[in-house]
Amino acid sequence: MVNSNERGILDLAGRRALVTGGSRGIGAATARLLAAAGADVMIGYRSRHDDASAVAADAAAFGVRAAVHAADVATADGAHDLVQATIRELGGLDIFIGNAGIWPEEEVPLSSMDAARWHRTMRENLDSIFFTSAAVARSITDGGRLVLISSTAGQRGEAYHADYAATKGAVISITKSLAVELAPRDVTVNCVAPGWVDTEMVAGAISGHGIARISNGIPLGRIATPADIAGPVVFLCSPLARHITGEIVNVNGGSVLCG
Repeated sequence: MVNSNERGILDLAGRRALVTGGSRGIGAATARLLAAAGADVMIGYRSRHDDASAVAADAAAFGVRAAVHAADVATADGAHDLVQATIRELGGLDIFIGNAGIWPEEEVPLSSMDAARWHRTMRENLDSIFFTSAAVARSITDGGRLVLISSTAGQRGEAYHADYAATKGAVISITKSLAVELAPRDVTVNCVAPGWVDTEMVAGAISGHGIARISNGIPLGRIATPADIAGPVVFLCSPLARHITGEIVNVNGGSVLCG
């Protein structure tokens, strides 16, 4: 939990935020930190109602409005409904965090990858960003902020996870394209690209000896926590980042420097 006295110069009081994939991991940490900075928050989730409600309760403890809404954001209707629910509950939309997605843990070379896995990853990671970003672009207030979550894999690839890397590279391209499109409205669009993060999604990969092996490849010597990613995300939503748009902020402990 973030202390309310950390609001300081990252004051987002009066801003209204939507976080997809907000029931756990990076999304949950970001929702809590946005609330700590004073923003009202909508927690978008697919099926984990209890987890989403717990995040909303944590957010509300900071004295902000917090709500939850279930939606399949990999569909146009689901994304539209979530954005409209945010506007109804919070009175508008100023900040969007596009975080929903998956990382298929099984290592599969591209030559052996079947269409089912490819299409599922595209749907969950790329269709979700396309539909939500489009719906947000139609509804966000002038001066708003979009932050999409990509990955280091989107920049340097990831062997045996080419499906995942492809979607995250596409998120970077969408970020740059949308940044230009929305700039006349003073809306910034940026991307945060984490490396390894200690979340439920990668629990299998970092269990046992995996955590030591991965940490040894990170110059800072540790795997990020969700809060480590939430900080840069919230910074990009703040007035301190008002002249930053179309950028990829790498948050990986220096791992890309090690080849």
